[in-house]
Amino acid sequence: MLLSTTWQSYYNDKLIEGYSLITLQAYQIQSNLLIQHFGDIAIDKITTDGLKQYLAKVGETLKPASLAHRVRFIKSFFRWAHEEGKIKKNPSSKLKEPKFGTRIPKFLTEKEIEHLREACQTAKEHAIIEFMYSTGCRIGEIVLINRKDINWSNNSVIVRGKGDKEREVYFNFRSEIWLNRYLNERQDEDAALFVTERAPHRLSIAQTRYIIKNCSLRSEFNKEISPHQLRHSYATHLMDNGAPLEVIQSLLGHEKSETTRIYANLSGKQRHDHYSKYF
Repeated sequence: MLLSTTWQSYYNDKLIEGYSLITLQAYQIQSNLLIQHFGDIAIDKITTDGLKQYLAKVGETLKPASLAHRVRFIKSFFRWAHEEGKIKKNPSSKLKEPKFGTRIPKFLTEKEIEHLREACQTAKEHAIIEFMYSTGCRIGEIVLINRKDINWSNNSVIVRGKGDKEREVYFNFRSEIWLNRYLNERQDEDAALFVTERAPHRLSIAQTRYIIKNCSLRSEFNKEISPHQLRHSYATHLMDNGAPLEVIQSLLGHEKSETTRIYANLSGKQRHDHYSKYF
């Protein structure tokens, strides 16, 4: 079976299993790169040595985290092919992800958040920044929200996170004010919470990222930030204000507590307070 045909079968199976479209789109890119390197050959012609040579070549230019993502896809793809009986031996079984140090997530201070607010020029920009910061949502979750999903009685919304898992998140009064202003300005009937200006339709991840980038570059701290930094800021400020880790884990939609625990290591107010208390 050709690589391209195997990929299509893998895609269909994972779609049925509930993998998110965002994850599968990322895997589609990895599949294209794999086919670009090997050619659209029979999958059983690919060997362990061939995969190692491929990863070593791309590893010269990729960051460890990006290389690890590529390894995870390859292992998932070939493990599935082996389990489905499409190959007799799994050539990826002995592949290992690269080791790299734990990075402390970049976040904005409360002062920088204020500067970012001041840089917003439209109700739409205010609404996006406030909503992302006060909910801690991933950008992929934000773009899927519809107007009807908002529960105005308690300022909450059910979002679909990784693995198509649902969770309830909350937004503050500042976010409520700007959301209402933005929605009241709109003349379209599109279902999406956030839409484009022209021929209104749902904002894409790239378009939302572009809006946040422009706001950050206009701000007084004048540096480009990523949407995920707003999520990191949300978690860090919750931690600084004394929120328990299990609460933060639930709000962020982390499956493992270890993922959330990294915020306990940030150089935030809580660490400084502990230092002052014990040293």
